[in-house]
Amino acid sequence: MPTAFFICKTSKNHLQCKCKHNYIDMDIKIFSGSSHPEFAQQICQKLGVELGESESLKFSNDNYFVKVKEPVRGKDVFFIQTSTAPVHDHLMELLMYVRTFRDSSAGRITAVIPYFPYVRSDKKDQPRICITARLVADMLKTAGADRVIIAEMHSMQLQGFFSIPTDHILAAPTTIKYIKENWDLKDHIIVAADSGAAKMVKLYADGLNLPVVMMDKRRDNNDEQPEIKGVIGNVEGKKCLIIDDEVSSGRTLIRDTEFLLNHAGAKEVDVCVAHPVLGGNAVKELNDSLINKFLFTDTIPLEDKKIKNTEIVSLVPVFAETIKRIHENESIKSINDL
Repeated sequence: MPTAFFICKTSKNHLQCKCKHNYIDMDIKIFSGSSHPEFAQQICQKLGVELGESESLKFSNDNYFVKVKEPVRGKDVFFIQTSTAPVHDHLMELLMYVRTFRDSSAGRITAVIPYFPYVRSDKKDQPRICITARLVADMLKTAGADRVIIAEMHSMQLQGFFSIPTDHILAAPTTIKYIKENWDLKDHIIVAADSGAAKMVKLYADGLNLPVVMMDKRRDNNDEQPEIKGVIGNVEGKKCLIIDDEVSSGRTLIRDTEFLLNHAGAKEVDVCVAHPVLGGNAVKELNDSLINKFLFTDTIPLEDKKIKNTEIVSLVPVFAETIKRIHENESIKSINDL
C-alpha cells in the first residue's frame, strides 16, 4: 500500500504526531475484547488515543453478540484480546470482532494477542491429533485479519502457520531490564525448565551474564504430571532462577524446585515466567510450594489469582511501541533487542 501525506486533524488520532506524516493515510483505532480490557486501556493511555467503543454479550442460548459502536471505515484497526479462561468464549469473540471490522470496511485489521490460544498445540507428536495452533491461525485469516502480534510464543515455528504478517514480541528484553534493576543476582544460576526452554533461556543468560543448567523432564502422557529425571549441570550452593514461557498447572515448576532443593543442593529457587495461565489448582499448589518468589508479565490478567511473593513486569510499553511502529510503517526489529 503506498504511503501518503495528509493534514493532521487531531494529534490524538495519529499518535500525537508533530505534523510530519509519511505513512498510510489511516487514523488509528484500538479496541479491546473482554479478556483483558485493562491491558488495552493502558496501551491506549501510553499512545495517547482513546479506546474504541464496542459491545459484547452472550445470549441465553450461549451465542455471542458483538457490536462496534463507532465507524471504522478506512481505519487502521488494532483489536486486543489475550487467551484466558473461558478460552473458547474469548477466541470466538476475537474472531467475531475481526469479521465485524472486515465487514465494516476497516482499512487494515491487526489482531493483538498477547497470549495465543492453543499455543502449545503446535506439532503432531502423537498419532491422530489436531495441530490446533495452525487451526486458530487459519481461522484468524479467514475471519479477515491482515496482521497478528503475539508475545512469547511457545515455539518459533508458530509463525510459519500464518499466511499473513506475524510479529513476535519477546518478554526477555523487558524482563531482563527489570531483573537487573530490582534483583540481587549474586550466586544466581539460570535453569531451563526443560529442553523446550533452551533457546528462550539463552537470551536471559546473555542479558544477565549468568551460567545455565537444564532440567531433564519427561512427559509420557497428557495428564500434566511431568517426571523429573535430573538436572544437567551443577547447582550446588546456588540460587536458581527457573525460566519458562508459561505456567499452567504449575507442576513442572514445583517438581523442578523440589529436585533442585532436595537432590541437587540448590539454596533457593525463583521463577520467571512470561504467561501466568494458572489453571486448575495451580494457585494453591504454587502457594504451598518451595518456590521463593515469582516474576510474571501482564499478558494474562491475574485478577483473584493471588500467588505469594509475586512481581509483575508490564509489557504494555513494548506492545504500545509495536503498535505505533506498525501504524507508521516503521521497522520493529529493534523491539526485541536486549
